[in-house]
Amino acid sequence: MNILDRIIENKLEEIARAQQILPLTELKKRIEDQPNPDRDDFGRALVSRDGLALIGEIKKASPSKGLIRKDFAPASLASAYAEGGACALSVLTERKYFQGEPEHLAQAKRSSGLPVLRKDFMVSVYQIYESRLLGADCVLLIASVLDNARLRDFIALADELALDALVEVHDEAELERAAGCKARIIGVNNRDLGTFEISLDVSQRLAKLFPDSSIKVSESGISTHDDIKRLGSLGYDAVLVGEHLMRQSDVAQAARILMTGVW
Repeated sequence: MNILDRIIENKLEEIARAQQILPLTELKKRIEDQPNPDRDDFGRALVSRDGLALIGEIKKASPSKGLIRKDFAPASLASAYAEGGACALSVLTERKYFQGEPEHLAQAKRSSGLPVLRKDFMVSVYQIYESRLLGADCVLLIASVLDNARLRDFIALADELALDALVEVHDEAELERAAGCKARIIGVNNRDLGTFEISLDVSQRLAKLFPDSSIKVSESGISTHDDIKRLGSLGYDAVLVGEHLMRQSDVAQAARILMTGVW
């Protein structure tokens, strides 16, 4: 069993416990009492300016690297990303392997005012509704853990709840599936979730295969302005950067340097 398999197994157990505390019917009622969010905030943010948009990721730890940032304060980090020019945020909410918490998402959104992707391992409709209640603007859907039927259903449910969906792919077959399921935002993860090996060559290989109408995102392994220039030349609209920026003492300055190349 690889790392991804263990994460999914744990996630299914976590969802079962959550539904005992807050059943889906009650979760839906709570959503009905909330004001409707602005639709497409996340997607619009990624194409609202010239050049690549930065999705700044708030991540405390990972299964492969362990603790990434000791002084971890989601609200402060989110504000720093906004100051550094990020257009949107990605917030890890997975507890066991990434040391995230669902409340980190709300903290980040309140302090930054930026649209937020809930980055977790979505395997149940319960999580899509839960993401709406948490205040997410977008949910991550990983093609490798969802068959076509669930991928279509999750995209449709997200749309029904006024959420964007970023469909994450790792190879040609998954990109073809995402396009077939009418994904509007597609992210290429340069990290193999089975081995956690990283290469930007994945983004280069898949760049020409995106549907013309899609918003194109490159994720993971991005750490230099040369990486940014390379991905921009390949036609990507946005980059998602976490670990590199989470390791910097001044996140705002590091984000500006990464995106502009100016010290």
